[in-house]
Amino acid sequence: MNYQVIIPSTAQEWQGYYQLRYQVLRQPWGQPPGSERDELEADSAHRMVLAADGAVLAVGRIHQLADGWCQVRYMAVAEAARGKGLGALVLKSLELQGLAWGCRQLTLNARENAFGFYQNLGYQAGRPLEPLYGIAHQQMTKRLRLDGTAPEWLQWCGSLQQTWHQTIPLSGFMQLTVDQFDGHLLACRAPLPPNKNLHHSMFAGSIYSLLTLTGWGLVWLQLQALGLHGDIVLADADIRYLAPVRQDARAEVLLTEVRGDLVNIRHGRKVRQQLTVRLVHSGQVLAEFHGRFAVLPVQPAASEA
Repeated sequence: MNYQVIIPSTAQEWQGYYQLRYQVLRQPWGQPPGSERDELEADSAHRMVLAADGAVLAVGRIHQLADGWCQVRYMAVAEAARGKGLGALVLKSLELQGLAWGCRQLTLNARENAFGFYQNLGYQAGRPLEPLYGIAHQQMTKRLRLDGTAPEWLQWCGSLQQTWHQTIPLSGFMQLTVDQFDGHLLACRAPLPPNKNLHHSMFAGSIYSLLTLTGWGLVWLQLQALGLHGDIVLADADIRYLAPVRQDARAEVLLTEVRGDLVNIRHGRKVRQQLTVRLVHSGQVLAEFHGRFAVLPVQPAASEA
């Protein structure tokens, strides 16, 4: 890896940071130097991607709003560095900062040529905005943490675990449990002894089931937070087994990596979500699961004649 995401700190880094902002976001439209800054710079968190030679490749900024919201602004990637995922790296770092601040939702104003980029990273389209420099803009939003309190999350996790064990007998045999949920990260465990194969590592079928049910669980928890109901089914998935699992490991899935909105289930429509679940131990990813779940509207019971 020949680049890194950093917080600018030196005079040279700040100069490069603002210079890239200006070159990408203001100079092409004849705006004067200084127009790439505003009055919130000192109250914001800043990120930049540096190449090994010190060149600035990508930048972005986040600041807090009211009522648990934060806003990303001034996202820019150097023309020669585009298509390498650097913008996504900056955005992920800014989202983590928003979570550290306690923000629950994030908003940004996307240029029309970036709509697809943000949608691919789980952002939902909002209202159209006034054009800037003749460029169409649209508000886009993303939920960083589910609504609810810690006691509510704990109660939901207890209900989730009970639902698994009562309706999916395999989960009971696996001794599947919820290990952690903080509104953003859901982590689940299944101990090694009841899930071993003849090689004394975790059975591939148990790994697949653990990761599938963890992903299913995050979809279920979102429905609880939104006050919605639906039948959750796995539509398709793929998995990579990266290393033998010889110790207890845990499955982790992040809300910020979810793609797809559940709200339309309220209007009787089928909805879909894509997510990634990883099996990790001591910082090592042992398996990675990519799944697409469908949520089907619950049909009301037929009324009696």
